[in-house]
Amino acid sequence: MPMEFKDELRHYLRRAREALVWKLDGLSEYDIRRPLVPTGTNLLGLVKHTAGTEAGYFGDVFDRPFPEPLPWTEEDAETNADMWATADESRADIVDLYRRVWAHSDATIEELPLDAPGRVPWWPGERSRVTLQLILVHMIAETNRHCGHADLVRELIDGAAGINSQNSNLPDVDATWWQAYYDRLESTAREASQR
Repeated sequence: MPMEFKDELRHYLRRAREALVWKLDGLSEYDIRRPLVPTGTNLLGLVKHTAGTEAGYFGDVFDRPFPEPLPWTEEDAETNADMWATADESRADIVDLYRRVWAHSDATIEELPLDAPGRVPWWPGERSRVTLQLILVHMIAETNRHCGHADLVRELIDGAAGINSQNSNLPDVDATWWQAYYDRLESTAREASQR
């Protein structure tokens, strides 16, 4: 029996959430926090940011505020405070928070119809009027966007790549093949730049 549309949307959101959290597995506290690009992107910060974002979209937008304070989402918060975890915010704290946000969001999704109206106060004018369906699609895209960031950051840390522990979603080849592939792409890029 095919899934209902709402269930399909929820399925894709759940997969993205789980993939994002999985990127932390097996890494040290240092590795999940360290910035690997000039903008400071780091794995635990991506989870923290996504938790705050989801709490807002499935909470405030539908007059169902997330019941816990998220100081890094407030207007007077330090710039980019949502994109990194302080030394006092443990991995468990952030992941547990994200899972509580999931439960809150899932309750909103369960209780409201897809055409339920909401308002995104941080979006301009007419765009601020939304439906649950639009917000579900938006959060699937938002979460997957950050999963892409996490894919690259994790690969820079230890070479691990993939969707989850059971599915790399990559060709089943060895390190020699990957190095030859990388070298071929590098060679092609250099050749193309000479034209």
